[in-house]
Amino acid sequence: MKSLNNYTMLDLTHMLSGPFGAMLLTDLGMSTIKVEAPGKGEGTRNLLAKSPEYSSHGMGAYFLTLNRNKKSVALDLKSPEGKEIFYELVKKADVVLDNFSPGVTERLGIDFGTLKEINPKIVTCSITGFGQSGPDSSKTSFDLVAQAVGGGMSITGEMGGRPIRSGIPIGDLGGGIYAALGILAALNERNNTGVGKHIDISMVDCQVSLLNYMATMYFMSGKNPGPVGNGHFVHVPYNTFETATKDIVIAVIFDSFWDSLVEILGDEELKDPELKTQPVRLKNKDWVESKLKKILLTKSCEEWLELLEAKRIPCAPVNDFESALNNRQIQARNMVADIVHEDGTVIRVPGNPIKFSDENKNEPVHYAWPPKVGENTVEILTTLLNLSENSLSLLSEKGVIGK
Repeated sequence: MKSLNNYTMLDLTHMLSGPFGAMLLTDLGMSTIKVEAPGKGEGTRNLLAKSPEYSSHGMGAYFLTLNRNKKSVALDLKSPEGKEIFYELVKKADVVLDNFSPGVTERLGIDFGTLKEINPKIVTCSITGFGQSGPDSSKTSFDLVAQAVGGGMSITGEMGGRPIRSGIPIGDLGGGIYAALGILAALNERNNTGVGKHIDISMVDCQVSLLNYMATMYFMSGKNPGPVGNGHFVHVPYNTFETATKDIVIAVIFDSFWDSLVEILGDEELKDPELKTQPVRLKNKDWVESKLKKILLTKSCEEWLELLEAKRIPCAPVNDFESALNNRQIQARNMVADIVHEDGTVIRVPGNPIKFSDENKNEPVHYAWPPKVGENTVEILTTLLNLSENSLSLLSEKGVIGK
């Protein structure tokens, strides 16, 4: 996917939210240069890097996934020379993405106010826990904090149980997705106006956005929703159910689905005409779902799926990772891709969900192996900035760059 191959991004991110947002844009063709501290690089490099099970070539699963197709320049932004080199790179770039704590870019002299004087077209984006304004902007945040403050944890888990975080780190990943979306919007506006802008992404803001219609329900009623497990606030039945083999989900959204479900289940009590409408089913939710629990245990998941799918009732097995990643639909849509090392080592990773009409859906997706710290320093600084070999050697001796 090369839709963004006319743009260059300077990636100052670390850990998960920032690298994930940068990864999405890099997958779509954006030329991404990781700017890292000489020697150690960014913090995600250390996560699982020494794990015998979850690392390869000194890189852990985090770094391997998030930094595919990127290049790395090792540059000391705290040194005057390093900062000047960064400013020169900014002149050649379209985007600067960071997820530093608030105030860090100002202290380093690489904030939007400074960079726009160097390149008026530059688009900058900062991902922080609470945003760069407001009374809590200076608070420290990671995924778990964002999920908690944003409200989503309060409705996750079983009724009467303790709040549970999402198994997928949506606090971090949500920030990365919204950052990528904001960057694309800002680039489109810049292409019309010739002027860049700064994007302020708060991970907590993103979590509040994801509350969506449930927040509207709260505003309308004044009632705090609680956890409903795998059930739903409105639809019945809409839940996970045990079968003779593995769990299944059934989602009856429309009354017509209920009619078809009752026909399949063959239970006389469920054929009560009053249950044909959603409000009555919701009022009798516990009774309805208890009936389904007993009936669904009588056949295997596979048998129920065949019957339900024949009637086009929304249903699915509850897949573990092995089942999901080997699912025929997921495989057919190239949602499992390869990262290929120069020695032939292949690591399998999730693909990119954005599909274009001119793609070859049958062609396997291969990503370039993530770079070592500073692996592309010489390449980038010679091709983009025309620095001489002698200049690079002097900068390396001073510790300004890493090669």
